[in-house]
Amino acid sequence: MTIYLIRHGQTRGNLERRYTGVTDQPLCPQGRAALADWRGPEAEAVYVSPLLRCRETAAILYPGTAQTAVPGLRETDFGAFEGHTYEELKDSPAYQAWLDSAGQAAPPGGESREQVRQRVLAAFRAVTAGHAPGERLALVVHGGTIMTLLEALEPGGQFYRWQAPNGGGFRCRWDGGVLTAEAALSAGGETPVL
Repeated sequence: MTIYLIRHGQTRGNLERRYTGVTDQPLCPQGRAALADWRGPEAEAVYVSPLLRCRETAAILYPGTAQTAVPGLRETDFGAFEGHTYEELKDSPAYQAWLDSAGQAAPPGGESREQVRQRVLAAFRAVTAGHAPGERLALVVHGGTIMTLLEALEPGGQFYRWQAPNGGGFRCRWDGGVLTAEAALSAGGETPVL
């Protein structure tokens, strides 16, 4: 099965470098413009995080195609850090403790990386279980969702290796147990993953 993991377009929070995990923001004008001339790769089904930025991105990349919102594919809940920048948080002991854990611990009122991993993997497995091996699925989701999936399911996956730019992502092969990234996606096309 071919899986296209596509990160949503740019939002104001992305421009301002804010933690906007579960904050429901639309695409900003720059984000819409960057996606305007790109169409998503062919897919039999399009799945999205329920957050507006993903739904709007999918509507641009897959115009007229039905979207299925999957709550488990949403971004990390950053709890007390939501809406803030590094500069605003850098003197907070709770933020420093979270950084010292390499993001493994839960922010106050938020999710730990393991909680996100369990949620995202369960949602991914449920989505893919309903499709035949030869199908192509597009998942228009978040950077953290993409990194979580590839860290967990890609051979030798490393979380930060799989950072995708806004509007970019990866073409992957899913065999039911291993998710292999084959190419990086962008408005300019595909490039092999090294």
